[in-house]
Amino acid sequence: MKRNLLDLDAAGLAAFFEELGEKPFRARQVLKWLHQSGEGDFAKMSDLAKSLREKLAGAARVHAPTVVGDTLAADGTRKWLMKVDTANAIEAVFIPETSRGTLCVSSQAGCVLDCAFCSTGKQGFNRNLSTGEIIGQLWLANNLLREKKEERIISNVVMMGMGEPMLNLDNVIPALRLMLDDNAYGLSRRRVTVSTAGVIPGMDRLRDECPVALAISLHAPNDALRDQLVPVNRKYPLRELIAACNRYLDKAPRDFVTFEYVMLDGVNDSLEHARELAALSRRVRCKYNLIPFNPFPNSEFRRSDAERIRRFAEVLAGAGVTVTTRKTRGDDIAAACGQLAGDVADRTRRSARRVALKEVRA
Repeated sequence: MKRNLLDLDAAGLAAFFEELGEKPFRARQVLKWLHQSGEGDFAKMSDLAKSLREKLAGAARVHAPTVVGDTLAADGTRKWLMKVDTANAIEAVFIPETSRGTLCVSSQAGCVLDCAFCSTGKQGFNRNLSTGEIIGQLWLANNLLREKKEERIISNVVMMGMGEPMLNLDNVIPALRLMLDDNAYGLSRRRVTVSTAGVIPGMDRLRDECPVALAISLHAPNDALRDQLVPVNRKYPLRELIAACNRYLDKAPRDFVTFEYVMLDGVNDSLEHARELAALSRRVRCKYNLIPFNPFPNSEFRRSDAERIRRFAEVLAGAGVTVTTRKTRGDDIAAACGQLAGDVADRTRRSARRVALKEVRA
């Protein structure tokens, strides 16, 4: 089978060219063609010898996910549904802002973690995405934005789409390296963020191999509540998570961790919860990003009202904690935080079990 060159970071591409009997600098040339120019046709890589172009055509390919849906929100947010195989489709979201353009990418088809307030988790899980399927989202988004002659380019990437990145690091890390590579996308480590629900072994590995900005899906200030909302907390409780965050900061490009906190009406939004978070912040350098809950079909939660969120943030700020409230983007096309669902062939049968449980309760 032909090798998909989107699966290869710089080291992998150099090894591939060595197998072909080519000099290492050819790998750098092709890396630039692929990721800086977005070129997928070897015949158009004009500074390569014709013989090499023919050799590549016989041994390699450039294969990204297939765009099967392209939706534009009223606020300019753009969501793509991308098919990764015959059974699974994932979603990526581009969020244009005045000073930057952020692409939110997925790392898995579905998610194994089943956080209570997340649409992706309710879809179940099928498989990890390959490096080519992860970086292919950025590759495609760049090309599609060029086609539309968009003024805003992708300046930031956040791995906050479908899936838990720390459970797919064999593919996530090479994709991150391509994002950072000056011969590819050339993003700074501060402008690439990986979000995790708190899978500690993955956090430690990412710190050692490819540290980028880190965000933690926190959503509760104590273990009892977090056990309910973020089930992975039962395996990696807050005390261990905070210790892992402090270890990560030793090598992180930023001097803080971002704690993401979805605001759920009557669940985690009391002023006492805010005071608990303020106390937590004294154990690790952090800032809080409060996220108004974004509803999805059959969700049991409601969004905290704006005044409750304001007072919650006021308590944190009054304790000297840096806190922002995320502006909801793309919720009219189900592109907001927690709403990505894609189309997943659930091999965990989570959805079927959930339906069966509802029928028993009824």
